[in-house]
Amino acid sequence: MAEDLIERIGALADDARRTAVSAEAVDALDAIVGRLDGPVRLAISGKVKAGKSTLLNAIIGEGLAPTDAGECTRVVTWYSFSPRPYAELVLHDGTRTERPYVRGEGALEVDLGGHSADAIDHMEIGWPSSRLESVVLIDTPGIDSISAEVSARTHRAMSAEGGRVPDADAVLYLLRHTHSSDIRFLESFHDDAVAEGTPVNAVGVLSRADEIGSARLDAMTVAERVARRYRSEPRLHRLCPVVVPVNGLLGYAAATLREDEYAAVVAIARGPKEEISNLLLTADRLARGESPVGVPAEARAGLLDRLGLFGVRLSVELVRSGAVATSTELCARLAETSGLDHLRGVVLRQFDTRARVLKARSAVTGLRELFQRGDCGDGDALLHRLEQITAGAHEFEEVRVLLELRSGELSINADREAELDLLMGGSGHAPGRRLGLADDASAEEIRSAAIAALATWQGVEQHPLSSRATQIAARAATRTIEGLLVG
Repeated sequence: MAEDLIERIGALADDARRTAVSAEAVDALDAIVGRLDGPVRLAISGKVKAGKSTLLNAIIGEGLAPTDAGECTRVVTWYSFSPRPYAELVLHDGTRTERPYVRGEGALEVDLGGHSADAIDHMEIGWPSSRLESVVLIDTPGIDSISAEVSARTHRAMSAEGGRVPDADAVLYLLRHTHSSDIRFLESFHDDAVAEGTPVNAVGVLSRADEIGSARLDAMTVAERVARRYRSEPRLHRLCPVVVPVNGLLGYAAATLREDEYAAVVAIARGPKEEISNLLLTADRLARGESPVGVPAEARAGLLDRLGLFGVRLSVELVRSGAVATSTELCARLAETSGLDHLRGVVLRQFDTRARVLKARSAVTGLRELFQRGDCGDGDALLHRLEQITAGAHEFEEVRVLLELRSGELSINADREAELDLLMGGSGHAPGRRLGLADDASAEEIRSAAIAALATWQGVEQHPLSSRATQIAARAATRTIEGLLVG
């Protein structure tokens, strides 16, 4: 169904191109069509020092995004796949200029050529990483920055205010402690309009999760409890219903740990237990304190920078207890503990499986703005066709129902609310997941559950006491189930 939706939107854009009144309108339409065919754009956003660049590096598995304050961190930066590495500036007037760069300490250092961050719309980094083949990652400056202009760049890139097409199709929003600015930002990325933000294109990341548990060995368990509490908070749940605890620093270290760093961990782990405990009591002691373990302070400080205090404590404990015996085994355990693999699974469920619909929504926003602005001849007729496409697209109907359900606008029987949330794709789009089954459910189990669910929702739709809104939602559920049965 999504393929048909993409084709209809693409055909409308082609027809509009023939009536475009300016070269700028043609370029805008070409960009919309190109976006339909391209990978999903996934932005990483959050407040200053939330760990955005660290998480991006962890997802890619390479040190590309600068994590220290600098001119480049004040610019919205896109990372996409390219067989030839390059760095390109895109100025506000659309001018593009490729710039030289060097690989610094774990990040690319791009020569901005005298351009200030204020003059740059965004920067594009092309890199030959397999993890960028199906997604464009967008690193944004922090919101609530001391500089209002820096924060504004992120809002301009992410929001649909004023009819602007957001740069991103979906967002990973990094939380540390929920704040009113977090809610305001997420609200700016969300709207009741089908083509803008919805609960299915935002995932919350409880970043620097180890700090929540004071870097104790059970810190990630504590972070998971906090994430569950955030997921149940009504206002945040409406905007960002999925919250995943992640230690980005640990995930990045797991992908890039060197043998000399593993050797330093082993040397510390072989020290007397009491001495190890004293050394790992605080970050200051680890980095600068006297130690009989034979690892220089400079190497210990390097471990602290790479793993964090929690990561060093965990690594030493895993080696000391015999749970790991090689650097490969340690990296695997660090990756598992970091929550990064779980986040990738959530992103796959939330975004990859609905990639075409996410891109279609972004395209609808762009086309609507062009038609309303009069950039194409007979814009009213084109706008009418666009509305027919969105009104008839079941994928968009699912999004509408899910938004109304989670915002409280749709009130149904409490026993059916969770079931409807699943059916509309609230926890993933695989047939078994929509029906509340295990991920490894057989085809026969899925078919049996679908037939039973179909009877249930047909009954809800036809019940004389069901409200009009409930009947519409039940009809959407019925159509979804019929699609699952056909599939």
